Amino acid sequence: MTPRILVCDDEEGMRRYLLKMLGGWGYQVETFAGPLALLRFLQEAEGGGDLLLLDIKMPELDGIETLRRVKGVQPELPVIIMTGHGTIESAVEAMKLGAYDYLAKPFPQEKLFALVQHCLEREQLLEENLSLRRELRERSPQTALIYQSAAFGEVHDLALRVAGSDSSVLILGESGTGKELIAAAIHQASGRGGRRMLAINCAALSETLLESQLFGHLRGAFTGAVQNQRGLLEEAHGSTLFLDEVGDLSPNLQAKLLRVLQEGEFIPVGANRPRRVDVRFVAATNKDLEKEVRQGNFREDLYYRLNVIGLQLPPLRQRREDIEPLARHFLAAAARKARRPVKAISPEALTAMQAYHWPGNVRELENVIERAFVLCNKKVIGMEHLPDELTAHRKPGSLPSGIKEARNLIDSQTIRTALEQSGYNRLATARALGIQKSTLFRIIKRLGISLPEQDGRSAAGNKHAQG
Repeated sequence: MTPRILVCDDEEGMRRYLLKMLGGWGYQVETFAGPLALLRFLQEAEGGGDLLLLDIKMPELDGIETLRRVKGVQPELPVIIMTGHGTIESAVEAMKLGAYDYLAKPFPQEKLFALVQHCLEREQLLEENLSLRRELRERSPQTALIYQSAAFGEVHDLALRVAGSDSSVLILGESGTGKELIAAAIHQASGRGGRRMLAINCAALSETLLESQLFGHLRGAFTGAVQNQRGLLEEAHGSTLFLDEVGDLSPNLQAKLLRVLQEGEFIPVGANRPRRVDVRFVAATNKDLEKEVRQGNFREDLYYRLNVIGLQLPPLRQRREDIEPLARHFLAAAARKARRPVKAISPEALTAMQAYHWPGNVRELENVIERAFVLCNKKVIGMEHLPDELTAHRKPGSLPSGIKEARNLIDSQTIRTALEQSGYNRLATARALGIQKSTLFRIIKRLGISLPEQDGRSAAGNKHAQG
């Protein structure tokens, strides 16, 4: 298929020149006098384009803002910036936001030809590489994301389409929706997939420790710094760094991260010379970052640097077609871990799962399946093995929740298995079984389960020994 090259320039003479030149080389060419017409075309035309030549200075929108909007419509579209003598700095800025390269006007024909040809050949190689990686994933289904819904499929497809670029990606979604899995999929499908993706949770560490982990430090930089330590930025050179819960970064670290994104360099704690790195950033948060920007909690410039390509993950309640395949996947994983036969899930239990709203999303579903697997001593996981919040719609006459239900449904082996898995921590065991701690004590006593002695006393008789 003949590549389609898009040209956006407000100078009619330049549009005619490029139309004649590129058309003479055998390319299909579409020209636009302004960004708004270009954006309408990308939104409406089937297939979009294969390459965009974009002027940096135009009256409707400047080239930087146009580039951002183009990446929002067709993220994988390679862009070559055309710039005049006084706008080289803006062209370099555009490259940091994902542009492929820039041409300084006036440019010779041979330079234009070589750059266009090289860019299109590179995109073809990236597409072939992406197809190969998709084929490998199909051969290794255990590494693939589990879904059937169109909603999640669209996000996954977009993630694979943008993987070949080095543009930053911001993944938004509720907790437990699979943001790190999507980040891993982007990394594996990229040219950096041969290296290990590094990740850090920005909400899990104090500001001082997070700064040290990200940027590294020199010996003596602070109390306890007894030796030099490489940070994750340096470790991720040539690879991908996943910043989970990036919305929790402090203002100080936001400013330092911005420098890395802008300049490709950072300064370790205690050092005075910058170090250069080549890192592809994928960030994620469950916060509304636009709202955080408006409230002054998050830097606007950093937001735009991270959000070159944005992905919004749908919650599980909006992709109910995925509940059953995910449940079966987690059940098989639990069986492999316990080295026990895979159980079936009753139609009633599946119906209850489909009806539930899943505030904890996929992570909650995984926990529910693992709990049901532990509780079930039969071949089929039924309603009685699900937590109360999933079975609140029981029909009149069914067993009530609480002590009576627990006594009827939980047997000695289930209790012993749960206790062993928790290290005989009775509070943790009660939580895993979805019952009150006092209920667990009564069941242990009723079933006559003897526990390991602690501090010379019977654990079964000492309610304060654990938990």
